[in-house]
Amino acid sequence: MPKKSSPVRLSNGKPHQARKRFGQNFLHDQQVIQRIIDAINPSASDRLLEIGPGQGAITDYLAESGASLNCVELDRDLAAFLEKRFASSDNLTIHQHDILKFDLATLSRSDNEPKAGGEEKRLRVIGNLPYNISTPVMFHLLQSHELIEDMTFMLQLEVVQRLGAQPGNKNYGRLGLMVQYFCEVEHLFNVPSAAFTPQPKVSSAIVRLKPHRQRAVTARSVAALQTVIRTAFNQRRKTLKNSLKAIMSSDSLAQVPVSLSERPENLSLADYVVISDILTQELNEKKS
Repeated sequence: MPKKSSPVRLSNGKPHQARKRFGQNFLHDQQVIQRIIDAINPSASDRLLEIGPGQGAITDYLAESGASLNCVELDRDLAAFLEKRFASSDNLTIHQHDILKFDLATLSRSDNEPKAGGEEKRLRVIGNLPYNISTPVMFHLLQSHELIEDMTFMLQLEVVQRLGAQPGNKNYGRLGLMVQYFCEVEHLFNVPSAAFTPQPKVSSAIVRLKPHRQRAVTARSVAALQTVIRTAFNQRRKTLKNSLKAIMSSDSLAQVPVSLSERPENLSLADYVVISDILTQELNEKKS
């Protein structure tokens, strides 16, 4: 069991202060930290990527597992602190970088032993994501979904509820639909604001996203699927007929096998994939 972290002090000897521009809220509750580690259950054979390790509360446990661990930290002072703190850990690499500009494919695979059959071991991603950029971070990572085994994130509770929402639920919308297209969503447990310093004004939750190895539905064009879902939910009080006519011809709309009098929250992901395929066909015909 790693020892409780000592206060973080910068190279000038001053204590580190949470920076609002980075959306920093540092997790300090040891029971919550242990629950997160238990949920991840890291092993020495894992390849881990921690986003925003901050003061190293979870990093301690991840490094202790013996896994190959890469950490991406935007804050220069914290990156320097972590470099010094884990200088003797051969299995850990700190990257002072913006995760939104970080290419997962660039991570060194020198320690990556192929699985049976020659398949490379995928990354397991962990992060206490700044709430102001959590959605862009998730979509950035999903661009490399084939490199990822699973993702365990601390997010705003409302965001986690949106991620797993089903048709008819008030939280159902664009974010959940697109994430569910790529991943299985599992809401693990909630985290009170008192577990952080400084305390955020909202509740948090831990969610696990596991990229599908075989999708239940596959769109001909992910871009078209995004366009259809975005258009439908931009004016969610409108019926499909009134919203989708902005991007689809009347002939294409006539092929939609769903009542156009429905509102967007009543359609399933499979319904949206069918509609997006009709849009893709229309766009392809215009090009030819």
